Amino acid sequence: MSDYIINDARGLREIYPEPKGIAAEKQLSALDPHCRNFIAHSPFLVLGTDGDVSPKGDDPGFVQVLDDNTIIIPDRKGNNRMDSLQNILDNPNVGLLFMIPGVDETLRVNGRAELSIDPGILDPLAINGRAPASAIVVHVEEAYLHCAKALKRSHLWSADAQAPQGTIATAGRMFADQLGKDPAATDKIYDGHIKDDLAEEGRT
Repeated sequence: MSDYIINDARGLREIYPEPKGIAAEKQLSALDPHCRNFIAHSPFLVLGTDGDVSPKGDDPGFVQVLDDNTIIIPDRKGNNRMDSLQNILDNPNVGLLFMIPGVDETLRVNGRAELSIDPGILDPLAINGRAPASAIVVHVEEAYLHCAKALKRSHLWSADAQAPQGTIATAGRMFADQLGKDPAATDKIYDGHIKDDLAEEGRT
């Protein structure tokens, strides 16, 4: 088995040739107008921190672009695990993947993050009068568009690709099986938490 493990960059390049053309040239050191427009229309991103990933979503434009090298991601209260936030304290290097429903390209942004509770940053991010608990301020070091092949292969935005109802168990059922709890009660608790959290933000 060990004979088939890739251990270094040279082994990778024996399989994958060096990138060329647009793939090699597209990486930017700051956000350009297209990157800024992409972020402004994105309601969803995936945040990568120190070996962990976390989804972040809100209305399009929820991530604020302060300038070409600084973006601000609101962190609203959720399950209070704070995995990503703790990771940022331990290692500030982060990766972001922005997505827009119906658009097959994605935007990748890499940089260094810090956590802020500055009212001057949080207050403009308020929804229905409720500011986020904190903000993730990302100092952009790299930004580039990722090609559409992955989303086209997955048919991610196609209604025909949606899993039929019942294919995936409810979250309560999965948690119940994993934790040895009652499925109906766990479903009720889980759905209640989501409903209550959104209601606190003035959402339905």
